[in-house]
Amino acid sequence: MYARVSSKEQEKEGFSIPAQLKLLRDYAAAEGIRVVEEYVDVETAKQAGRSSFGEMVDYLRQHPEVRIILVEKTDRLYRNLKDWVTLDELDLEIHFVNPSLTSPKITSRYSES
Repeated sequence: MYARVSSKEQEKEGFSIPAQLKLLRDYAAAEGIRVVEEYVDVETAKQAGRSSFGEMVDYLRQHPEVRIILVEKTDRLYRNLKDWVTLDELDLEIHFVNPSLTSPKITSRYSES
């Protein structure tokens, strides 16, 4: 699971990490997905180099049996090309679990499934 807000101010304005984590945990439980790690960043995604994002990528590289990421929506996961390419190269299944999205599951090639 990965949750992110851009700043402490954004956290206070209602984009809370606890709310994202609850949404992701509820989705995992409903879909029968076992969560093995949780990563949280409070920093912008406009540039590469977020600390927990990097830890998550390292974990995924070291554990090829883990191929699913749960995240609220695309802008919580990446907002720059480098991060998008990094994730694409890992051949992942990414679930964007925001209930307003029509298709929450997207493969690493970003085609609807």
